[in-house]
Amino acid sequence: MDAKKFRFAILLSFGTISFGTLGYYFLEGMTLFDAFYMTIITVSTVGFSEIKPLTTIGRSITMVVIMMGIGVGGYTVGMIARSFIEGELRIFFGRKKLEKRIAALAHHFIICGYGRIGRIISSELADDKIPFVVVEQDAKAVEQLQKNSYLWLQMDATSEEALLAAGIKRAKGLVTALPSDAHNVFITLTAKGLRPDIFILSRASDHGNEDKLKRAGATRVVSPYLIGGRRMAQVLKRPTVVDFIDIAMMESNLGLMMEEAKIGPESQLIGKNIMASNLRRDFGVIVVAIKKMSDEMIFNPGPGETLEAGDVIVVLGKMEHLERMRAVL
Repeated sequence: MDAKKFRFAILLSFGTISFGTLGYYFLEGMTLFDAFYMTIITVSTVGFSEIKPLTTIGRSITMVVIMMGIGVGGYTVGMIARSFIEGELRIFFGRKKLEKRIAALAHHFIICGYGRIGRIISSELADDKIPFVVVEQDAKAVEQLQKNSYLWLQMDATSEEALLAAGIKRAKGLVTALPSDAHNVFITLTAKGLRPDIFILSRASDHGNEDKLKRAGATRVVSPYLIGGRRMAQVLKRPTVVDFIDIAMMESNLGLMMEEAKIGPESQLIGKNIMASNLRRDFGVIVVAIKKMSDEMIFNPGPGETLEAGDVIVVLGKMEHLERMRAVL
């Protein structure tokens, strides 16, 4: 509702009551309370009888008060109704637009829960322009999602309806970021029932529940408290190593990143070793590791290591070079 118009309506109402009260008080000789009472029953048109017989002047005041009361009342009610209808229509069409955008998503991520972990994940994905939708029940969290212009659904993430509405059939992966491990297990089971092949990243508040989440179908399980504790210990033991990892993984403003890229079936690098691939010469990147299709991880591979289709290479280099390298791979 427009605050200025609302204040104007209040001012008109106050003016009408003041006019009637003072008119009856001075011109009809009523007590101040009787004058106020007479004004209120006149403005409200309840039909009560007059407190005392009125003179012609008093009746004139009554007619003016009635007309002013009807006008002010109609204006106020109309303003409130219009604001309500406009607000409802805005919410309705905004909701339809949001649902349409969510329905158009494909190869996106579904974030279940917008707590501390969900907020960080959403921010990281948004920075890299990776599509995602957040499923959250809490109204305050939804307000924050609206402020950040993220796609969201105010639904129970443990329900099949919520996951289907979020596009689980088309999604690239799902993240269970609720503080309750029991809820995360339930979401994992529900998601696997709807889409057995989907990648699921689950949060475990209790390290002892990691196996339960994996048995429920989680592809990967992360325990934030365990990781946080280990990281703090590493800062104490190996501060320079931690600084290097931070620069390579998070300090994107420096232009240096550690990234992964998959060798596609049509790549020209298939069958070549690392030296013959000329990755360092052509793109200025350092191959840190290679993950084979068998999930074998080769760290610090030698120049004679052969690249195969489906290999995922982990490299360190500048962002602009990594983009060019992806196109070749």
